[in-house]
Amino acid sequence: MARYAYDRLTALDNSFLVLERPNAYMHVASTQTFEAGPLAREGGGIDAQKIKELIGSCLHMIPRYRQKLQWIPFSNSPIWVDDPRFKLDYHVRHTSLPRPGSDEQLKLLSARIMEQHLDRRRPLWEMWVVEGLDGDRFALISKVHHCMIDGMSGIDLMKVLMSMTPEHFIHDSPSYIPRPAPSALELLQDEVWRWAKLPFSAANGLTQVVSEMTNARRALITGLRSVAETLGGSLAPASATPLNGEIGPHRRFDWLVMELEDIKEVRRAFDGSLNDVVLTVVTGAVRRFLQRRQVRPSQVDFKIMAPVSIRSDDQAGTLGNRITAWLLELPIHEEDPFRQFEAINKRTSELKSSRNPVSAEMLTQVAEWTPSTVLSLAARNASRLLPFNMVVTNVPGPQFPMYMLGAKMQEVYPHVPLADSLGLGIALMSYDGKLCWGFNADYDLIPDLPAFLDCISDAFTELQKLAHLRRAARESSRAVNIEPPKTAEAPQSTAGNGATAAKAAVAADQGAGGQESEDVSAQSSTLRH
Repeated sequence: MARYAYDRLTALDNSFLVLERPNAYMHVASTQTFEAGPLAREGGGIDAQKIKELIGSCLHMIPRYRQKLQWIPFSNSPIWVDDPRFKLDYHVRHTSLPRPGSDEQLKLLSARIMEQHLDRRRPLWEMWVVEGLDGDRFALISKVHHCMIDGMSGIDLMKVLMSMTPEHFIHDSPSYIPRPAPSALELLQDEVWRWAKLPFSAANGLTQVVSEMTNARRALITGLRSVAETLGGSLAPASATPLNGEIGPHRRFDWLVMELEDIKEVRRAFDGSLNDVVLTVVTGAVRRFLQRRQVRPSQVDFKIMAPVSIRSDDQAGTLGNRITAWLLELPIHEEDPFRQFEAINKRTSELKSSRNPVSAEMLTQVAEWTPSTVLSLAARNASRLLPFNMVVTNVPGPQFPMYMLGAKMQEVYPHVPLADSLGLGIALMSYDGKLCWGFNADYDLIPDLPAFLDCISDAFTELQKLAHLRRAARESSRAVNIEPPKTAEAPQSTAGNGATAAKAAVAADQGAGGQESEDVSAQSSTLRH
């Protein structure tokens, strides 16, 4: 039995290290606000020491938080080893806003903390306790490198650090005894042995792929084809827009909150998913914002990348990334919100029912026996020609209150990193009946970020009004169907806007999907004019 211990990073986890640039960090983050509750101290402070003790007591359940990176000689492949010099004080920081601190000041502080790279010589995470917020509140700003975590595993971590009831105690935890790290010679020996076994291990999980790969050239082509299929069948560069360009080192961070029930009402009215509604809102916002920047939406093919979790139930609570991606073209050329929704719903339904020839898990296995230098070169070149304009990620969170040492969490605003030419990223998380939007933007490319948030609000308001009309039409149709027969003159007295709505609902009930779209489109046009 080896005297040392380490874990290899998967190819997907390693890709987030490779994609990191001086102006493009690759950590995910969030800003959470809390009621001060029992953590309040005299003078308006927060008991940050108790929060630090809580975090320290949970680290044995998330061992990756006490591990750092090490690289295998020559192959330059990264591994995780226990950090023998781990100090919690370095990772849990305490700061304050000038009282009474506003949300605007918290947004500025969040952006400054998030734009700073994590130190690769230490475990790749930080948490900042921020006191001084108005309304007897405090905030927790957390940042974790994407090579450690994806959205769903972040939710699992939230459940570790918080509880579902105000009653919560700090329990004793086992002493931390770091396991010895391997020497360079030991890593080389292990690597030689691993490569010697690869043909046999590859045959077990990659029989179909290996049979196609008769040489290195064909292997590379197959891998690129698989990536293209995973991303949606196209690696063509994205259209140039004011939202895309060379990014700098500084960020703007902003957020807004919607009631989850309002989103669900729209979803029920349009017979789609919650994510379809979100993407329709983003479509309307992008269309408005481009028009604000004097760009014609009809001349732009605007694509987004939407990460999708493939984490199984038995992988709950584990770190690392278990994600694939959807590539969708937003129908920003459509003026009508309902037609936007129809196009998005059709595309997401196709993606849900499709089966890629090579799954994300298969891609990971292929990459495991591809030389690290080749993967690094491919990732760096591909990132310069990204086939999408924006990342939109939507993570479902707990629909009940969460507490940290009795302090109730109010909202959580997620933060997705920017890569290369992506000037704006949108992350959403639902929590306790709310849908929290987080917007991360390049400081120079998007100086008017609040205007984009206004476009989001306006797009949802228009969609919400259209949903109300659609629901009223259905109710009107039901009322007509249950009334007793009338004389021939009776229908002539029912003129006005309600007639069109009722007509649309009747058509819907009879299965006239095309007619329904036309009527609803007419209603939305009336809304705009």
